[in-house]
Amino acid sequence: MRIVFMGTPDFAAEALEAVIAAGYEVAAVVTQPDRQKGRGKSIAMSPVKECALRHGIDVLQPVRLRQPEAIEELRAYPADLFIVAAFGQILPKEVLDMPRLGCVNIHASLLPAYRGAAPIQWAILDGLKETGVTIMKMDVGLDTGDILMSEKIVIADDDTGESLFNRLSRLGAQAIVKAIPLIEQGKLKPVKQDDSKSSYAKMLTKEMGEIDWNKDAVILERYVRGLNSWPGAYTYKDGKQLKIWKADVVEGQYKDPGTIIEADKKGLVVACKCGALRITELQLEGKKRMETSAFLLGYKMDPGDRLG
Repeated sequence: MRIVFMGTPDFAAEALEAVIAAGYEVAAVVTQPDRQKGRGKSIAMSPVKECALRHGIDVLQPVRLRQPEAIEELRAYPADLFIVAAFGQILPKEVLDMPRLGCVNIHASLLPAYRGAAPIQWAILDGLKETGVTIMKMDVGLDTGDILMSEKIVIADDDTGESLFNRLSRLGAQAIVKAIPLIEQGKLKPVKQDDSKSSYAKMLTKEMGEIDWNKDAVILERYVRGLNSWPGAYTYKDGKQLKIWKADVVEGQYKDPGTIIEADKKGLVVACKCGALRITELQLEGKKRMETSAFLLGYKMDPGDRLG
């Protein structure tokens, strides 16, 4: 079995490592171009490229895979199967038709739910109890291809976007290694997606992280977890951004959402539309991330003060 692997972030790199460890021949890796990163604007390689180079695998980095020269470069690496995981570009039909066994995608949701760019975080934001990964046969649509295999996982009450990302990365790696021999043997029956049950997980933006205290505490607690570690949930105090890393829900009815109710060693309790949010770990702009009890030793906040 000769494979071309396409992907970019850590989620994809874990799957690539698993495919290599399982003994499959990876003819080439296709990933996004190197990007500038951080304040120093240093050039950073994608995790998938780093993995490929460690294993001596050829790397292709087209700006746009639809360009004729990119397609011709890919033709130099004939393969039985293309595996795609969080690549970041839509594959044109000409590429989908290249491999003998087609192209399969590792998607971090139980399709047809949560098609799109950020299914892991939206599963937490929307309060789901379970999610998973889907191995699907790709077509020209966005995550619309036939389902070959699904694996489920329970979302823990304390899962963050980061922790769930890591768990689904491992699950996706396990699932694709399980699926490859079944695909080769023709033992996986494609099942069409029910479009009437589909939903879309839109891309995250930094602006989404700003806390609206006029929402219920249970919703805001999910945003604190789901947007951890990027873009992070945040509010403002005295004009400075205050990032909220950990919080839990306090039951009850309170007036004036955004008003601090308590500020002590148990945390910072802030009124919401329904209930309150107890902030137990935070980070003031320009400062280190720390437990709220330690933060309050050096930064004065009192009941009646407002956030936002």
